[in-house]
Amino acid sequence: MNFVTLNNGLKMPQLGFGVWQVPNEQAAEAVANALEAGYRSIDTAMIYKNEEGVGKAIKESGIPREELFITTKVWNSDQGYDNTLRAFDASLERLGLDYLDLYLIHWPTPEFDTYAETYKALEKLYRDGRVKAIGVCNFEIEHLERILKECEITPVLNQIECHPYLAQNELKEYCAKHNIFVEAWSPLEQGGEVLKDAVVRNIAESHGKTPAQVVLRWHLQNNTIVIPKSVTPSRIKENIDVFDFELTKDEVEKINELNRNRRKGPHPNEMHTR
Repeated sequence: MNFVTLNNGLKMPQLGFGVWQVPNEQAAEAVANALEAGYRSIDTAMIYKNEEGVGKAIKESGIPREELFITTKVWNSDQGYDNTLRAFDASLERLGLDYLDLYLIHWPTPEFDTYAETYKALEKLYRDGRVKAIGVCNFEIEHLERILKECEITPVLNQIECHPYLAQNELKEYCAKHNIFVEAWSPLEQGGEVLKDAVVRNIAESHGKTPAQVVLRWHLQNNTIVIPKSVTPSRIKENIDVFDFELTKDEVEKINELNRNRRKGPHPNEMHTR
């Protein structure tokens, strides 16, 4: 496993396991399989409605808590200072944990204009030692600028949709300049067209790897944190088996050139769900 050092000194596995769209009753098994395969970073969220399943797998794994890195997120309807503190307590209880490694704002939802206040609640949780690091998801440059201006603690990372068809170059540059890691959700474009792309397939063939492994390796070599999701045990193992090969500079460049600025999910400024 590769580890990255976040801007507050905390170490985080560069490759983790995501559980978006995994039903609660399936989550325990999926996370158990992931932990067995060697994953130590698990990414969930209140809105995924599977924190209990994740917590069950953690408890039953017998892995010491300090070896795990657990992330969850505050949902749009729970934003605001007091609401966020309550939402954090509820997530912690569902997970059956005493503390979190990382707590994130799930979406900025700028029209509700509560994300700065929400982030201040995250700062309190961090200062109180209840969470080891705080960050954001789906924040565009304008949202990050406001956090950096109005709040005191720089987010450790910004979790955004990112894959070869949505390279997010400008946002990545901004984050790098402010020592904020980029973490990719949908790193494989949700198993989409990118895995059938001739460029990716040719590179995969030359390394004796799958297209998914090549795309994950591209993220890692671009200094991005990744959280691929799968419920298939063989895929779960395949996705972590990316530390025994390296892409050449030329191969990384070829994949960089595939960018189409094409999203699978909503644009952050158009996310209105509460």
